[in-house]
Amino acid sequence: MSDYTTLENGQKAPTFCVDDSEGNTHDLEAINASGKGVILYFYPRDSTPGCTIQACDFRDQISRLNNSQYIVLGVSKDSAKSHDNFIAKQQLNFPLLMDEDLSLHNAYGTWRMKMNYGKEYMGCARSTFVINPEGDLIFARYNVKAKNHVEMLIRELDIAE
Repeated sequence: MSDYTTLENGQKAPTFCVDDSEGNTHDLEAINASGKGVILYFYPRDSTPGCTIQACDFRDQISRLNNSQYIVLGVSKDSAKSHDNFIAKQQLNFPLLMDEDLSLHNAYGTWRMKMNYGKEYMGCARSTFVINPEGDLIFARYNVKAKNHVEMLIRELDIAE
């Protein structure tokens, strides 16, 4: 299966209205209407080493990102209980969206064929999308590295200290 969406800078972001693990709804159109942008990042699994590094980097840089008018939203297919445990254990200061049915993954093209130890399987390609207040993608990247990704993103977005 190689027919998945690949989004690029300049395209309209797929809209979404998704609940987080606490039951709060996050509606892209409403967020954009409030004048804010969204950093939407997809990661494979709660509490795994790479995903923990990436989430903690976002946690540690959240004030710089929020001051630049971006809301950070993490997405994986894990359960609400798993998300809540991950948030509590790592003291995350941003919501993790629920996507157990993979609808958000599929809309953004992050559910892809992967290979590990010579075996192919479908899984989440670690990816990040930055959506400006007009609903356009200004950063769309698949298969990002967990380590130092947030610093690279801050440089790419030209966010001041």
